[in-house]
Amino acid sequence: MNNAVLHAEVLVLGGGPGGYSAAFRAADLGKQVVLIERYPVLGGVCLNVG
Repeated sequence: MNNAVLHAEVLVLGGGPGGYSAAFRAADLGKQVVLIERYPVLGGVCLNVG
């Protein structure tokens, strides 16, 4: 496992519809954002897993 130190003003857990909307909105407002998603694509379980 690789360890990294990231600095951000906003941390979003989950890249589902709410998570990625929140992350993009915060970025649009000039915030430094980290979005953490366990799957390799955004969209959430409903769109990508079933």
